[in-house]
Amino acid sequence: MTSPESSSIKSKVILRVIISILVIVVGIIGMRLIANMKKPPAEVVVEEIPIKVEAITVNPENVDVYIQGYGEVIVLNTVNLAPEVAGKIIRIHPRLEIGQLINQGEVLFEIDPQDYRAAYQEAFAAVQQTQNTIERLKQDYESSKLRIKTLVRNRELVKEEFDRVKRLFSINKIGTQSDLDTAERSYNSAKDQVDQMRQSLENYPLQIKETEYVLMSSNARLSRAGANLERCVVKAPFNGRLKTVSLETGQYVAPGQGVLTLVDDSKLELHIPLDSVDARKWLPFEKPDEGNHQAWFSSLEPLPVKIKWTEDISGHVWEGILDRVVKYDKLTRTLTIAIRVERPLSITNGTLPLVEGMFCAVTISGKKMHLVFRLPRWAVSFNNTVYVAKEKRLQTVSVEVVRIQDDEVFVSKGLKTGDNVIITRLVDPLENSLLEFVTKAND
Repeated sequence: MTSPESSSIKSKVILRVIISILVIVVGIIGMRLIANMKKPPAEVVVEEIPIKVEAITVNPENVDVYIQGYGEVIVLNTVNLAPEVAGKIIRIHPRLEIGQLINQGEVLFEIDPQDYRAAYQEAFAAVQQTQNTIERLKQDYESSKLRIKTLVRNRELVKEEFDRVKRLFSINKIGTQSDLDTAERSYNSAKDQVDQMRQSLENYPLQIKETEYVLMSSNARLSRAGANLERCVVKAPFNGRLKTVSLETGQYVAPGQGVLTLVDDSKLELHIPLDSVDARKWLPFEKPDEGNHQAWFSSLEPLPVKIKWTEDISGHVWEGILDRVVKYDKLTRTLTIAIRVERPLSITNGTLPLVEGMFCAVTISGKKMHLVFRLPRWAVSFNNTVYVAKEKRLQTVSVEVVRIQDDEVFVSKGLKTGDNVIITRLVDPLENSLLEFVTKAND
């Protein structure tokens, strides 16, 4: 049988459960009513934001290649002047100072000529004496030719007399043996004179020839003495500038002792090292002759080049001529070429002239690139790709770069005529991004 207290507790528990259920039901109904009373938010449409870019429309073109290099100006003609004879310096040029300009033919210095003048006079006298000896021998030769005729006639007369005396003594018994011996001696003497004269005549041409050889030797000594006398005066061989001077009046000099250096600033050269790949592709070599099989580079076409001093790159421009290949360096893989500058004009408007020692930038005209696309250098990435706008969408295109010149890149493959290439610098843009052109230029 249930007690009244237990029934009371059970009733309270049931009541609490019912109340909790009612609260939950009322809360749910209230939340639905509140939710139904709230209006849904308007739907937002997300628009794609375009990237603002600059682009150029590219077209193929033929472009002249130019190669740039650097080198120092050197003087082509440098002469180290040295005396050819020994002696004391008695006179020097009044402007014999480093840097002075000397005209061709001006006397640079003079060596005491006294000993060389005496040697010249002695050699001259020997020549004159030998010439007189030859003339005397020739005269004696002609005289002997005339004299032998007389001697031959005298020998004939003496022989006739000897024959007559011999015949009278042998046949007619007229005369004596002494007369016959005397006539024979006279004949022998006349015959000996003729023989001696003939031998003398035969020796005259040899004597004259020997004396002529002596004359040649004397003339050689005279020529050498005259040359040494002339070498006492040293003149400038060309218009030039004095580079070094080590000479004073009264100084004794010996043959071969360098005392002056004269340079010709009208003929200059620059030796420019170029990358061998650039040289192979773009340098204008002439076609070798069919019969020429020399194992060296062909001649370069003598095309004009532009020269600028690196200390004044925006200043005066000199013109040179592409001349020849100087050497190939296997260590640096460079080809050194020579640029010839003939008679560079002096600049008088405050700009320095082109002179020895200047370090210059040289622009060389090379071959022509055919059907290439010109782009700014920054438009091509380091891995040779460009951004192209196709239907206002960004696309990445791989290209083949032929050459880079200054701030321009020339592309041979990867682009087509009329492509719009983006020249704005972009950092990792998304492929197929929407584009908006700020400016669009046609090349």
